[in-house]
Amino acid sequence: MRPDTPAAHTTEAERLLRTAERYPGDREPLLLRAAAHLELADDRPGATALYDDLLSGDPADPHLIRALKASNLWEYGHEAEARAIIDGLRRERPADAAPWEIAAETLESHDELEAAEATLTEAAAHLLVPGAELPHAMVSLLATRHRVRRMLALDHDDRDTLADRLHSGTIPLDELHDPKRLWSLGSSDPTELQAEIARLRAELGSYRTALSRPFPVAVLHWPEAELTELLTAYPELETEYPTHRAHLTDIEASLRELAAAGAHNLGIVRATVPSYEAFAASESSSPANAALLPQYATTLAARARATPWPPLRTTACWCDSGRAYGGCHGGAQEESQAGR
Repeated sequence: MRPDTPAAHTTEAERLLRTAERYPGDREPLLLRAAAHLELADDRPGATALYDDLLSGDPADPHLIRALKASNLWEYGHEAEARAIIDGLRRERPADAAPWEIAAETLESHDELEAAEATLTEAAAHLLVPGAELPHAMVSLLATRHRVRRMLALDHDDRDTLADRLHSGTIPLDELHDPKRLWSLGSSDPTELQAEIARLRAELGSYRTALSRPFPVAVLHWPEAELTELLTAYPELETEYPTHRAHLTDIEASLRELAAAGAHNLGIVRATVPSYEAFAASESSSPANAALLPQYATTLAARARATPWPPLRTTACWCDSGRAYGGCHGGAQEESQAGR
């Protein structure tokens, strides 16, 4: 159950901090999650302390941490410092969409719509590559830019059109982002109210999907050498993994089935025998116990070890074949099924 009170968020943050001490290799993602819980508990100075702690070292994603810190600072009266951080991020031009979007949403939430739009437009100009497949973070940034420009009553440009085309919801972005929608909430016309309820449900659906799972639903991927070692040590698991080729095919098929059933936030976690044996020991169980495998996958995903699925068709396939995903396991579904 997700925490929904300040005390529960504080407790969850403390648990994550203890976990970070046990797993120093996962310290950065765990501290970021702890900081988010402290913000929800309204302990914003505590969250800032965690961001500063991360930035004092050599973080993997300093731009993201600084964007989150700026957002947090502005919420408890440190506007000047937050603005300075956002200005610095814009000058440094991060290569990822997330810091840009967080900075822009911080400006938007404080009625700085023109600055938010300028930030998002700079990001789009910097990050968009004509003809390239866009990652989810970039699609999200374009949708945010569409919303801000709609609120400013700006005419659609090519990037707004692209955001419309990439939007997968049943209600068009122009409707979702229509500023006049707020007026309908005060209407006494049942038809208008029902239409607004439908729009709000469409928005809440995506938010609930994002919030309901703090980490991906992930499946295990055993590289060939690791699977050979696993089955040599624990032959009882051969019923789970008859061959390495079948294992790879089952990964893709399982993820496609989950996606077809409406699951979102899917991922793949790379398994190793030493890590699995350590996990089994922590559960006071034998690695030969097949029931541990999904628990092990969930634990790795919770420690930010999951790679999002599906990858872009032009990037390397998750199976380590060296081929692009679109020409490997990302090919036609019937081809994947034929190989089973």
